Amino acid sequence: MVINTNLSAQSSAQMLMQSSTQLSKSLARLSSGSKITSPADDSAGLAVSMKLTAQMARIDGATNNVGNAVSFNQTQDGYLQKVGDALNRMSELAILAQDITKSTSDRALYDQEFQTLDKYISDVGTKDFNGVSLFNGNNLNVTVDSEANLYQMSGVDLGTTTYTTLASDSIAALTGPNSATKALDDIKTAINQLASDRATIGAHIENLTFYSDQLGTLKNNLSAANSRIMDVDVAQESTRYAKYNILVQSGTAMLAQANALPQSVLKLLQ
Repeated sequence: MVINTNLSAQSSAQMLMQSSTQLSKSLARLSSGSKITSPADDSAGLAVSMKLTAQMARIDGATNNVGNAVSFNQTQDGYLQKVGDALNRMSELAILAQDITKSTSDRALYDQEFQTLDKYISDVGTKDFNGVSLFNGNNLNVTVDSEANLYQMSGVDLGTTTYTTLASDSIAALTGPNSATKALDDIKTAINQLASDRATIGAHIENLTFYSDQLGTLKNNLSAANSRIMDVDVAQESTRYAKYNILVQSGTAMLAQANALPQSVLKLLQ
């Protein structure tokens, strides 16, 4: 029996320290809700989680870009709907101006409304969306995923001759190079072009909506994968916490008993 070296106390102290460390980790996990509270807990898992988190952040950015592009297209289509209404009315006026019972002054009144509607169409061509022209015909590239891949939206140009020709038309006369007949032909051409432009915009909106849905699904899957790495299983961790809590209490009691053993040496000295 020795006094200077208490192996039982040293062993108990070491076991108590290990149990206390595990108890502290369990408390940290339960309080934070995270399985990994320091890189030492799972260095590889932390590295994977960081990559997944960064990718999800990029997906959020791409989702915003796609959403803004959809809004851009919807704004375009809203204007083009009104352009369509204007062209429909202009075509109606061109037909009315060909009525043989109408006088020259009547046709002049029709032409006045015709020219006003044409100016409206020209004005729509100057509109923009947050400083980006809506109808200059430029193609726009939209970032549609976390790797910055692009989807090209073909532009709509209200400055093409199909639309601008209407500015030189007049329905004040029945026949001739600048007459209601020619104006009607030009309007029908513009309506056909407008139908094509709106169909193109509709296709863009549909495709971008698919991209948006795809991004949402991908983010959900990445989030689930990241959760399996990072999020603590509360039920499982609570069981560990109870285990280590008991071990700490019992280890503390055993260390007290081990520290008391050398006192038995006093009985030999009596």
